[in-house]
Amino acid sequence: MLVLLLILIMVLFGFGFLDPIWWVAAAVLVLMATRYGRDRGRGRGRGSRSDLGDYRDYQERRDRQDRWDRRYSRQHRARWRREDRQDREHRR
Repeated sequence: MLVLLLILIMVLFGFGFLDPIWWVAAAVLVLMATRYGRDRGRGRGRGSRSDLGDYRDYQERRDRQDRWDRRYSRQHRARWRREDRQDREHRR
């Protein structure tokens, strides 16, 4: 597909020496091909909104995991058990 596209662009460029409108057609074809290839392949360019949204989602998941780890880590486990015991004693 890419080879056929390049051949078509070269033919249109060659016809441009006969009539300049063919150069315009070749330029439009190149523009469409690059835009189509960029959207189809690797996604949008750097810093696009979707990349920013993905990064924010990542940050939120990371922050949530950090909070979970801090709350339920080994160093705090004894404190949570002690507070649970105190809560049970107060309920009696």
